[in-house]
Parts: sequence; structure tokens; C-alpha cells
Amino acid sequence: MVFSSFIFIPKDLLIDSISSINTDIMNFLSIDCSTDVGSLFVKIENRTFIEVLQSDKSNSDLLMKKILDFLVKYNLKLDDMSQVFVNQGPGNFSGLRGSLAVAKGVCLSKNLNIFGYNTFIWPCAKFYNKQDFIYSFIKFREKYFIKQYDKKLNSISKIKEITKDEILNKYDDKFKVISKKSSKYFDDKILKLKNLSIVDLDHNDLESLRIKGLLDENFIKPLYLT
Repeated sequence: MVFSSFIFIPKDLLIDSISSINTDIMNFLSIDCSTDVGSLFVKIENRTFIEVLQSDKSNSDLLMKKILDFLVKYNLKLDDMSQVFVNQGPGNFSGLRGSLAVAKGVCLSKNLNIFGYNTFIWPCAKFYNKQDFIYSFIKFREKYFIKQYDKKLNSISKIKEITKDEILNKYDDKFKVISKKSSKYFDDKILKLKNLSIVDLDHNDLESLRIKGLLDENFIKPLYLT
């Protein structure tokens, strides 16, 4: 007689285990043209490659050439990849629109899956399941914006504009994140608040967000702020 036994593993624990153990689950290209200094990033079989982009490379034609030059430089091929991640913003209008067009074109021509991410959730990736609530801040065109997430990085608020005084008075004791790249635009008083984490944006974190189902995969469009 054969006996079988089953062990129930909670879904959240299973997801955390996959993300921490299976580090080569996907090969991908990531495109970020949300700011004047963007980047291309490729991960293939635990090898990673990155290229910094200046603002003039956000033009669609130049961006495609830059991607091809980047791949040739490291002897890589689009055929080696299964997915493309693209930053939806917020950021420069032409840069976002051009990079999304290029990403969608590449995916259509090579039959790759496309996923979108934004600069609100990106710096929060390192704090998955570590804080009950996370407040992500961005400064764009002299305005501050905020978006709130729960501990599983599910969105629990819409993006809203907020003043410097509101940040200082209402969010001093809240857990806050901003990207290191954007910190130079923030007021010094905000940067001195407690419970503030200034995070280096890491394309590798996008893989973790993808595994957890936190990237956009339907109706991917630029995220514009007014």
C-alpha cells in the first residue's frame, strides 16, 4: 500500500521562497527613459549588464539603435530573452512615449511578454512584507506626489499631489521611500525626516515584483502627472 502526504504551504510564503531561491527564473530587458538619465538593463542566466542613457537617447529611433548597440557590445541577443520591462513613469512625455513604443515593438516582433513598472513602486520593492504601510514620494516639475502601499505592495491609494508642509507635518513618523536618483530634487527638510529610506533603484528588483504579480501587464501606458 502506498501512502502519500501533502504539506500545505501558504501562498505568501511560497512566493517569498521562490523569489529568494530561484534567482534565474527569467531573462529580461529593462528600459527606463523616465528621466534625463535613463538606463538599459539585461539579465541573462544570472549575468547582468547595464548601460546609462542620456536624454537624447529617448527618441524612438535613437533608442532602438542604442538597444541594438548595447546587445552587440555584450554579445547578447533579443532571442535570449523572454520578457521586456519598461518604466511607465512618471517622467518626460517624449521619453516615456518613445520607450513604450519601442518596448511594444520589440515584444511584437520577437513574441516577448511586456510588463510595465513605475517609479512609485520600484523603490518600494526592497521593503516587501517589511512595513505595514509604505509611502512613496516623487518630486516632478517642482511638485510633490505621494502613493501609498500595504506590506504586500498592493496599492491602497491613488497618486495625489501633496505640499512640502504636508509631508513635514503629516508624514514624519510614517515609513517613507524616495529614489536616490530623485533625492537631489527634494527639500533638505524632507530629507532629514525620520523613517525615510533613500533607495538605489535596482533593475534586479523588477524580477521580484514580476514574480509577485505587481507589474502591469494589461493596457500598459505612460504614467503622466499634471
